[in-house]
Amino acid sequence: MLIITKSKNIEEAIFYINKTVENNWSRAVLEHQIDLDFYNRSGKAITNFNETLPAPHSELAIETLKDPYKFDFLTIKEKALEKDIEEQLVKHITSFLLELGGGFSFVGRQVPVKIDGEDFFIDLLFYHIKLKCYVVVELKSVKFRAEYAGKMNLYLSAVDDLIKSENENPTIGLLLCKSKSEVIAEYALRGTTQPIGVAEYEIIKSIPIDLKPELPTVEEIQKELATTIAKNNASKSAQ
Repeated sequence: MLIITKSKNIEEAIFYINKTVENNWSRAVLEHQIDLDFYNRSGKAITNFNETLPAPHSELAIETLKDPYKFDFLTIKEKALEKDIEEQLVKHITSFLLELGGGFSFVGRQVPVKIDGEDFFIDLLFYHIKLKCYVVVELKSVKFRAEYAGKMNLYLSAVDDLIKSENENPTIGLLLCKSKSEVIAEYALRGTTQPIGVAEYEIIKSIPIDLKPELPTVEEIQKELATTIAKNNASKSAQ
């Protein structure tokens, strides 16, 4: 009933039916995904997967990413630093995994890789069970810049050589930026040999699902307000 009443067309309804079965969503999680417009964000990230990954692996990888990602569970300011966002995402890793989508497994934060004696640190490293590959996530609190693709290319090559096993698929990169120019992003990825996706993220103010039952209802607020007013009036009368 929820899917039927909230979906705008048959394609959207079928999408949510399949995702609910695929990810074993509860009704509350399903409603949360619908409210965040998961259908219209799915598969919308700018990628070079068709050029860098074999089919049908490329199609599945494209469907895995979305744009924009919406972080309604973060308790930070809109103009937060990258490290602050990173810390909050790890703190709320369950909610972050829900927003990333089914199949993601968290590996680590600030994962070290040594290249020619020099230390580099990956912001967030995940493993996607269905894609059978590692996913490197880099956070940028500013607009996308072309040079970000070059650094991501370095990280993906390092993970493929140092962490990935022979029977696993090529590592995928996801650059999460505050904003982006689609033209610049497409140009930056055009000559890149590693599979990279670029998407925006939004920090939105919303009530997490697990906190809603703990919040007072309108009736409870009105009752509490009436009690407070009555106490104040009684105190004034006594004076």
